[in-house]
Amino acid sequence: MQSGTLHSSPAPCALHSRRLPLGQAFTPCRLSSVPAYREECRRLSQNVSCSASATVEAPQIAGKGVDLWNKSYYPTGLDASSLNKAWFMVDAEGQTLGRLATLVATTIRGKTAATYQPSMDMGSYVVIINAEKVKVTGNKEQQKMYYRHTGRPGSLKEENFKKLQARLPERIVEKAVKGMLPSGRIGRHLFTHLKVYKGAAHPHSAQQPSDITSKINGSFNESQQAQ
Repeated sequence: MQSGTLHSSPAPCALHSRRLPLGQAFTPCRLSSVPAYREECRRLSQNVSCSASATVEAPQIAGKGVDLWNKSYYPTGLDASSLNKAWFMVDAEGQTLGRLATLVATTIRGKTAATYQPSMDMGSYVVIINAEKVKVTGNKEQQKMYYRHTGRPGSLKEENFKKLQARLPERIVEKAVKGMLPSGRIGRHLFTHLKVYKGAAHPHSAQQPSDITSKINGSFNESQQAQ
């Protein structure tokens, strides 16, 4: 026999000691006894909500109801369905382009909702009317330029804010909002929830959109009053 210090077997970890009563007090089928086991652990002042126990037990509970260790909420396809989305309306008459686009992009993205998830479409539909009456500050009517390309060599087109507003006022608002949405597939999908129209008429009266125009400068006015 080799000389040296004899090492004793390690003591059982806390997880094993907490799970010992499971085999003694309940049947071998853990799937049907998980709620009762947790109630028994509360009675014995034992805690089983640890990462190790969740890793071991969670796969076994799959298909047996709600996962007791996963309390976080994640929206489903039904939650993000177009049937459950709200409709809002914004009157662009006399509104600053940047502040208008900020409110619209935030609403379409769904960041004001309690169920917001970056990877899901939890936003709403927004209808913008009177797009030709939106305004910009300073000398941006002449200085702000818009570019487009036909795809052929030497076919770069440019025009300032004033000319584009006279020709296609809807495009100004659409470009401002699209630039504030995420790039990629979800951004292209969210952009379809924006409806911009010239004039006060729009074909979405059946959806009964709620007017949120007053929220454009709401936070700005509150900060000015606080100062």
